This record gives sequence, C-alpha cells and structure tokens, in this order.
Amino acid sequence: MLPASGSEFLREIVPNLRRLAILTNIATPIGAVETSQLQAAARPVGIEILALEIRLAEDISPGLEALKGRADALYVVSEPLMASSSHQYPGAERATADTSRPSRVLRSGGLMSYGPNILNQFRRTADIVDKILRGSKPAAIPVEQPTKFDLIINITTAKALGLEIPPTLLALADEVIQ
Repeated sequence: MLPASGSEFLREIVPNLRRLAILTNIATPIGAVETSQLQAAARPVGIEILALEIRLAEDISPGLEALKGRADALYVVSEPLMASSSHQYPGAERATADTSRPSRVLRSGGLMSYGPNILNQFRRTADIVDKILRGSKPAAIPVEQPTKFDLIINITTAKALGLEIPPTLLALADEVIQ
C-alpha cells in the first residue's frame, strides 16, 4: 500500500493534478485494495481517477494508448504483473509514480517512487525466518508493517515534463536521479 504521503508528494510535484490514471491489476488483492484507497483519497481533493484495469501484460500498451491526453499523471500499483511489465509504461511524456521497481522504472523515465524499502523488508524477513529456525512458532510471531520508506525522484524526467520539484521535497528524497 502506498502511504498517504506518497500521493501528497505527487500532488506537490504536479500541483494542478486533476486526473490521475491508475495502472492496476484489479484481479490481485493489492490491486483492488490500493485502487480503492486511491479513489477514496482522491474524491475529497477533487481528483478524478481513471483506472486502467489490466489482467495481462499485453493489455498495458493499448490501455496506456487509450489514456493519452486524458490524465495528468500515471500511478502504477505495486504488484507482480506491473513490476514485471515496467518496461512498457515509464516515460518522460507523463508523470509516473511507481512503487513496484523504483530504481529500474525511474532510471528509464518514471518521475517518482515512494514505497517500502525492499532491502529492509528482506532483512526483516530473514529475521523472522531465523526465529522460526530457532524454534519460534510462526503463529506467535507478530505481523509487521514496513517501517522504512524510500522517496526517489528523477530530476531528468521532471525537467522533461516542465515540472519543478520543490526544494523541501528534494531534501526529503532518499535518492535523486539526475
């Protein structure tokens, strides 16, 4: 799930954001939940959501083509299909916020990524596996939510889109791609 501040970051970069396209695999639980949460957060601030519901990788390109000129930004839901198909959607012709494959997507033209730090999640998973191997019962281990998040911004894409990244946002960034 993208924390609320991730959509706030996008709003800071694209202040006139009125229509947000969401690229999602609605057939997955995370796709359905994240899309629903974004729609609920968008209504009160006057943002129209254009959900591009994808079920197969080959549906991405035609779907994005149909959205051309209709959205101010593209939000990509982080789930396996979107992550494995990321080469189909990043580009400097649109503001793209993605949480699925931050570095790869942003280096190929995406604008911003804000989401859980994957390496930290792997470390926490290893700690849990270690506890189980040492005899802890899996049911006794508490469920954990991510605690470390990364904000990555691609300045080159921002310039190509004619967007100015606020200095306060740059100061918060964990990585700035030039």
